[in-house]
Amino acid sequence: MHNMFKKESVENFVRADAGLKRTLTAKDLIGLGVGAVVGTGIFILPGHEAASHAGPAVALAFLFAAILAGVVGMAYAEFSSAMPVAGSAYSFGSVVYGEIIGWILGWGLILEYFLAVSAEATGFASYFNNNILAAIGFNIPKVLQNGPMQGGIVNITGVVITLLVGLLALMGTNFSKKIENFAVLVKIGIILLFIVVGVFYIKSSNYVPFYPKQFHTTPFGLGGISTAAATVFFAFMGFDALASNSAETINPNKNMAKGILGTVLIAAVLYVGFSLVLTGMVHYSLLNVDDPAALAFSMVHLNFMNKAITIGALFGIFTAMVTMVIGSSRLVYSLGRDGLISKKMGKINYKTGIPTSAVWLAVIIQAIFAGIVPLTQLVSLINAGTLVAFTFISFGIIPLRHRKDIKNTGYKMPLYPYLPILAGLMSIYFIIMLPNVTKIAVVGWLAIGIVIYFVYGIHHSRLQNEE
Repeated sequence: MHNMFKKESVENFVRADAGLKRTLTAKDLIGLGVGAVVGTGIFILPGHEAASHAGPAVALAFLFAAILAGVVGMAYAEFSSAMPVAGSAYSFGSVVYGEIIGWILGWGLILEYFLAVSAEATGFASYFNNNILAAIGFNIPKVLQNGPMQGGIVNITGVVITLLVGLLALMGTNFSKKIENFAVLVKIGIILLFIVVGVFYIKSSNYVPFYPKQFHTTPFGLGGISTAAATVFFAFMGFDALASNSAETINPNKNMAKGILGTVLIAAVLYVGFSLVLTGMVHYSLLNVDDPAALAFSMVHLNFMNKAITIGALFGIFTAMVTMVIGSSRLVYSLGRDGLISKKMGKINYKTGIPTSAVWLAVIIQAIFAGIVPLTQLVSLINAGTLVAFTFISFGIIPLRHRKDIKNTGYKMPLYPYLPILAGLMSIYFIIMLPNVTKIAVVGWLAIGIVIYFVYGIHHSRLQNEE
């Protein structure tokens, strides 16, 4: 038991990450963060959640999710300032809680990051197949549009786009960020265009009732909004992945906070505005589709806007995939670096500064999930892993502040210790509000991770084998 809770040192992580190149500024981090956050979440989730759980009040669900994401983002920013290393919550947890908790968080983050890329790829495929290929008269056979769970063989478009993003990630963080920054500007421009044009087609009757009675479940009648908010946490995952880039950030004790909090603020404004306009243009009951924004403009006969939204969605989802592939590969690298999985995954190509094996492993698994698992199942599983990490990182600020050996001259979370405790309790509440099948699946996933740790990880761990 003592060995399981043996704590890693920040100095060991910093030395191990020395091969990663520090090239990211605060502006680059916001570009990567907004690129990740404003993807499938904004172009697909508002429609599904409005139809299934909240009606037009889905805008409030996004606002509640943004508030919690912002508070937890402060905790991530403090950890990133105090520990500018790769691995995000896995590395942070290994230092403040001990290796076994770090491993559990890392194993949960693998589920989160891998499925997030696959979910983005599935969303990309939906927009591309329905609005680009169909427009030019090319129709992929149905068996190649859906995986086995939806009556097909494989989502071939989802597989191909995942592999292409993987190739981009192998070209280096510096090259990826240039593509990302350009694509983010295009995406935000088109979202703002949707909001500005869509305002003129809002029907006030679509907002009545704003929070439909059938969604007034427990607790306190807020069950529908709460479930929607728990589900759309998927939309705010980008800042979590940003923390994985701490070891590649210039002046991380200041720039990580700017990148994380800037990302959450921009995303919150875009999501709430987008949701309000979408549910004002189309009655919420009609929005349970994978391309709700394109549907909205089709219904008001603005076909040119339909095409613009499709381009924005494709740009948006593509940039989200880039950030998440980079974040997930850095997590795999961190686990390999520490010997908890094959040490080959922890090797860096010193010519490019990229953990090549980790990128390939991540991308291949993500492509498989994108090919066979539907979007809705992917999203529900992702959120549970996210919220578990949120809980530990929020409460983790308390032991972090008590560590005299960790000097932090940069960002610190305000209202300590009340805000960290509040963020942790809110995360637990949203875990409770997730569907039961999701909670059961994630418990099973974490159980598998614990078995792997005791069978392989603890015996090969670099930390456990230190004198």
